[in-house]
Amino acid sequence: MKKTFYYKFIPTKAEEEIARSSNTPFQVTRELVEIRDLHAAPVIDPMNPWQIKRVVTNADIITGKIVLSHHEVFEYIFRYWTLEMCNHVLSGNKFYAVIWDISDEKSPVRYHNKNIYLEQGPQDTYALGWMDVARKASINPNDEVGIFWQSRTETFQFKVLRNGI
Repeated sequence: MKKTFYYKFIPTKAEEEIARSSNTPFQVTRELVEIRDLHAAPVIDPMNPWQIKRVVTNADIITGKIVLSHHEVFEYIFRYWTLEMCNHVLSGNKFYAVIWDISDEKSPVRYHNKNIYLEQGPQDTYALGWMDVARKASINPNDEVGIFWQSRTETFQFKVLRNGI
């Protein structure tokens, strides 16, 4: 099932009366709902599963956050989460997760603490907290990194795809 927002633009008669009696305008609201997906979920290529790719900036390293777009989060992360998990993030909470750094495939590194999370940002953006990964894995500006949510283990997978210059 795909997650999307349901916007309520038209008030019911009761909501209209309440707004009129309190002399306040009706507030448009939105709610996260699951819908049948008209298109199949994106097929993840096992040889190249990196659905979210970024060239790391200095700001990404300093803040310890990678900004993700609404599309990336809904298409490549929320699609695989339960409605409760998604609503947890959308209500302003951090979703603490595990990131596996598999840059060195022979010895992957697991990160799981208060610095590893997904949270809602401003203007329908989201932030993936990756402070420890950025610092301990010696990530540099202009490195290209890849991220994807692995449903089977319910963890983020991370890899340095290309070192910057």
